[in-house]
Amino acid sequence: MQAFAYQNPTSVADAVRAGSAGGAKFVAGGQSLLAAMKLGLSAPDALVDLGQVSGLRGITVAGGTVTIGAMTTHAEVAASKEIRQAIPALAHLASEIGDRQVRNRGTIGGSLANNDPAADYPAAVLGLGATIQTDQRTIAADDFFKGLYETALRDGEMITAVKFPVPDKAGYEKFKQPASRFATVGVFVSKGAGGVRVAVTGAKACVFRAEALEAKLKASWDAASCQGATLSPTDMTTDLHGSGEYRAALIPVLAGRAVAAS
Repeated sequence: MQAFAYQNPTSVADAVRAGSAGGAKFVAGGQSLLAAMKLGLSAPDALVDLGQVSGLRGITVAGGTVTIGAMTTHAEVAASKEIRQAIPALAHLASEIGDRQVRNRGTIGGSLANNDPAADYPAAVLGLGATIQTDQRTIAADDFFKGLYETALRDGEMITAVKFPVPDKAGYEKFKQPASRFATVGVFVSKGAGGVRVAVTGAKACVFRAEALEAKLKASWDAASCQGATLSPTDMTTDLHGSGEYRAALIPVLAGRAVAAS
């Protein structure tokens, strides 16, 4: 691992100032970035540790919206009584991320900024039509995820919170890789004021909405509505865990299970 500078700011303003320097990267829980650095896949000139920045952690539920601070850990989301009551599917998703170490160190903001193609949180954010708050602006979920490890975040822009609308119904199911617990395929479904949404992770280079399934569930919110749905495997991932065709076949199955659990 190469040498790098280390900064430990205590305010959002100081963190943004440090992160705006060329070659600097924010580090939250470090579960993705530090591993990438060890493998030589990332070589920042400076790390800006967000662990001591005030105001980035916590969960509030008000006015039909769940707000989660960017530095809130997966374990905190999974254990939150407020989230379990407002959006049980979100707490369930958080409980399925990695192992205990990952859940106690990893954060929602770090996961979204990294945008791993098999991560769980992107499915929840897109599947619930959430908004990502940064130090500069608010970004809708549909505009945030751009591609493989790519988001709408600008250089030096920092996620501060994520806001989830409370749905009428929601569910999440994934077929996980047994070693990493990343999603070979994961499907988040929801029904609420914003309509029906179905978001899929693990199947392509980036999380995406399955519009064919959305149309079927809009007509009838029932697990049986997902049966017989077909998705093209053309641009789906093929790797040692499964082919594109396999992933395409899994999506409606998992969507049906998520609806049944909602």
